[in-house]
Amino acid sequence: MKIGIPSEIKAQESRVGLTPLSVQELTNHGHEVLIQDNAGFGAGFENGDYEKCGAKIVPKASDVFNDSDMIIKVKEPQSEEVNMLRENQILFTYLHLSAAPELTKGLVNSKAICIAYETVTDENRRLPLLAPMSAVAGRMSIQAGAHSLEKPQGGRGLLIGGAPGVNPGNVLILGGGVVGENAAIIATGMEAKVFIVDKSEARLNELQAKFGNRIVPLVSDQINLQEYVANTDLLIGGVLIPGANAPKLISKEMIKSMKRGSVIVDVAIDQGGCVETSKPTTHADPTYIVDDVVHYCVANMPGGVPMTSTLALNAATLPFVLQLAQSGYRDALTSDANFLAGLNVCQGNVTYKAVADDLDYEFIDPSKAINYLKLCLTQMMS
Repeated sequence: MKIGIPSEIKAQESRVGLTPLSVQELTNHGHEVLIQDNAGFGAGFENGDYEKCGAKIVPKASDVFNDSDMIIKVKEPQSEEVNMLRENQILFTYLHLSAAPELTKGLVNSKAICIAYETVTDENRRLPLLAPMSAVAGRMSIQAGAHSLEKPQGGRGLLIGGAPGVNPGNVLILGGGVVGENAAIIATGMEAKVFIVDKSEARLNELQAKFGNRIVPLVSDQINLQEYVANTDLLIGGVLIPGANAPKLISKEMIKSMKRGSVIVDVAIDQGGCVETSKPTTHADPTYIVDDVVHYCVANMPGGVPMTSTLALNAATLPFVLQLAQSGYRDALTSDANFLAGLNVCQGNVTYKAVADDLDYEFIDPSKAINYLKLCLTQMMS
């Protein structure tokens, strides 16, 4: 199979779809890899690194898209990339379609086979291809929040870990999943006072066992969330519903009750955000202020540390890339229900229910969509 790696063109995005070692694994299995000139440069990989591992360097994105059976990216395709996709071409990347109606429309019209990292599952219904970037974003959220609390950034002028004789700041983490746990690792390390809110008492017990008295676990339906929001210095939004829009847990009225100069880091912004006043920002212009509260809502937070993020992501995605390359998407997906859960758009059909529901498309069961294609091809060949 011919596998293509274009440069990422979203603002301040320097990650790359495959590392040189991932390319070597694919070429060792007899596959051809095309990579756009300097696609890996921002993540610390030179053209020569890729060439040594068997990749062919091509000058333009169009060369990658036109001559590849499968496109491997990191972030969702931008409009000019969507226009280069073709029928039956495989696209494997993060998509976050519930928050992107125009992108969804473009992918439907392309009739490409669009598989989203963030909805692939495992045997325990976890999200193995989302987890690495959630871990990075969770850790970065505390760094970003602590920086935003500084006075020159519009914050309260508060050191999150306090100082001798000075109390630390309060950090309220919404969601005890991968983002929340990794945010807590950094926040407790900085000696902040950390509260974690989750609807699952069992999950909170796991976090309590890990962090001990360094966190305060809170069951979401047993507390007055507004009171905790009003008293926090840094709020981390780490709530996720796989493939769907994030629930708006923090209302405009709650924002108005927060301390002047407090900070919100809405990690869930890729899925629309869990704060009513959130809107996507960039690494170049990461914050804005609403009702004296600093909002940090960068939609590709892990893109700020592209070397770490690319290495972590590839460790998770490579086995799936190899499976697609070896077996083709039909056999790879139909033989693995967890992998099939990643199929969001197939030949003009929306095949992920949460996306269909959020954006008002007819939902087509992914296995039926693939089997229908297989039937059509069989009939054409007979």
